[in-house]
Amino acid sequence: MDSLFSNPQAREAFLSTTGTSNLDSIVQICSSIDKQGYSFLPGRKTRALLPAGGAEDAALQEFANSWNRLGLDQYMRDGGRYRRRRHAVYSALGTSGYAHREPEQPHYQSLDYNHLNGGIARHFLPVEDVFANSPVFQGILGICCKTFGRLRPTAHWHIEVHQFRIEANNLSSAQPTPEGVHRDGVHYILMLMVRRQNIINGETDIFSREGTRLGRFLLADAWDAAIVDDERVRHGVTPIVQLDTAQPGLRDVLVITFRAR
Repeated sequence: MDSLFSNPQAREAFLSTTGTSNLDSIVQICSSIDKQGYSFLPGRKTRALLPAGGAEDAALQEFANSWNRLGLDQYMRDGGRYRRRRHAVYSALGTSGYAHREPEQPHYQSLDYNHLNGGIARHFLPVEDVFANSPVFQGILGICCKTFGRLRPTAHWHIEVHQFRIEANNLSSAQPTPEGVHRDGVHYILMLMVRRQNIINGETDIFSREGTRLGRFLLADAWDAAIVDDERVRHGVTPIVQLDTAQPGLRDVLVITFRAR
C-alpha cells in the first residue's frame, strides 16, 4: 500500500502546518459538527488549511484539471448520462494524520441508502496518479484524517474518494444527488467544490434524520466545502441548469467519505 504522502517532503510540509492556527480551525470545525451535525467552510479557509505547495495556484489548477478526464457513470438507473466520476479507496487509523491507498475495489451502497443505484457493486475508473499524488489532494485528505480522527480517535477508517462531474447541457436539469435527500451509510462526509461553470442552482440542503431542515447553502466558489455527520443528518443537492447553451454547464465536486470499520 502506498502512503498518502508518497513524497516524504510533502508529508513533513503538511505536518508542519498543523500549528496553533490550523489546530484552532480544526477544533472549530469539530465543534460545529458536534453542535449542528455539519460545518460549512468558505474556500479561503479550506485553502488556508492546505500544506505548503498545496495552496499554490499552479497546484490547484493541475488538481482541478484532472476532472476533465473522468469516465461516464454507467450505472445510472434513471438513464441519465450526465454524471462522470473516478474512485479510490484508502484506509487510516483515527490517531494518524495520513492515509494509505488500498487496492482498487468497487463502490457499494445498499438500497437502504441509495434506492436508485444501490444494491450492486459499481466499478469506476480509478483516480489518476497525478491526482492521488497532488499536494492539494494529499492536504485535503490529511485535513479529513485530522478532523475526523479528533471526533473519533479510536476509529479504523474505510475511506472512499469520489471525483464527480455533473454535466447540465441543452438547458435540461441534471441531478447532483439523483437519489434525492439521503444518507450515505458512513460516519463523515466531505463535499468540496472544485468548479462551477455556466450553471445555476445546485444548493446543498441539510436535514435532520426526522426531516427538519437544518441549513441550505451554495457551494459557490472553488474550495468551498461542507462536512457532515452522516449518522445525524441527511443531505441533498438541488438540480443544476445550464445558463448558456453555447458553453458547457459543469459542477465538479470532490466527495470523501469516512466509515469506521
